[in-house]
Amino acid sequence: MGSAIFLVSLMLYLYYNNEVRMLKESCSMEVSSASMEIKSEILDSYMKKKEFVPRKYGGEHLRYALYDNSKKLIFSDLQGKKYVDLAQSKYVKDIFNYYIIKLDEPSIPIQYIVLQSCREFEDTNKLKIYIIVILILSAVFIGFIAYLLAKILLKPVREKVEHMDKFIKDSAHELNTPVAVLMTSVSMLKKGKNPEKMMKYITSSTKQISQIYNDIHFSAFNEMNEDVYQEFNLKDLVLDSVDYFNDISITKNIVIEADLDDCVILMDRTKTQKIVNNLISNAVKYSNSNSTVKVKLKDNILCVEDHGIGISEKEQKEIFKRYKRGNNIEGGFGIGLDIVKRICSEYNLILDLESELKKGSTFFIDFSSIIVGAKCDLETKK
Repeated sequence: MGSAIFLVSLMLYLYYNNEVRMLKESCSMEVSSASMEIKSEILDSYMKKKEFVPRKYGGEHLRYALYDNSKKLIFSDLQGKKYVDLAQSKYVKDIFNYYIIKLDEPSIPIQYIVLQSCREFEDTNKLKIYIIVILILSAVFIGFIAYLLAKILLKPVREKVEHMDKFIKDSAHELNTPVAVLMTSVSMLKKGKNPEKMMKYITSSTKQISQIYNDIHFSAFNEMNEDVYQEFNLKDLVLDSVDYFNDISITKNIVIEADLDDCVILMDRTKTQKIVNNLISNAVKYSNSNSTVKVKLKDNILCVEDHGIGISEKEQKEIFKRYKRGNNIEGGFGIGLDIVKRICSEYNLILDLESELKKGSTFFIDFSSIIVGAKCDLETKK
């Protein structure tokens, strides 16, 4: 913004200097023309042996006076002080420019013509006001444009900063629960109180912390890792995830039920694990205590159903965006479903969602496009 105003100021300065130069030339030509006209009339009058009768020339901004050979005033309609320095041919005093022309005609009593002009001063002042107004308007316009551009260009940055701030706070909140449970369980274990139950809580807490770390690491560094395609049975991978999260869901007394068919796919196993883990993790987080999470794998479609808070139609449109959460009170910090969406898009997997508030949600992923030996048009299948 400062450089733009400086550039405008420089252009106006150059414009001002050029206009002042042209104005001086114009005034000089006007005075020269008037002096020639007055001199011509004086000479013409005396040649015809008539007395010269003074009259006005050039309007209010141009006045003149006549002096005889002894520098005595003959006629004057000058403004301001009447004293005129006849020894000079041109000078400036107060707001007036004075021009003195000597006739050098011994036979004519009029020897000096003095012209007084205030046009240069008046027009220069008008020009200054014009330049100042233009500069102010330019500064206001540039400031307004800079403000709009700043709002438009910095909006993504501001949103990113807000998201990161929210992410850090949510991360701390998300880690707080498993860490607190872990510390309490270790303390109780040292006292020898209910060691079997405490070990389950310790296992659950460590797995929750591991899941949080893995999600953050994958979200931050996924672009740096190359895909390693493997042929494997999705059923076995889902069973591993179900066993893994059964240890975590124990803190809310949630049971994870699995009904799985064989489904051999060709995909990066780590990313597949991320999809399954995040869907089951979200189902556990947002399910009510003492409820059931159902995991099904039928006809190459993985379904994860929870019985929890549900997602409104408005939130369903944005739930897969990074840092978006279905509920600001429940766990999670909004990167799990973003990871699921990104991986599904990468492998052209069809991701769908059905949800009803206060009843629960069901997520569907169709793996038909990566079934070993299968060729299917996903859009037609959908």
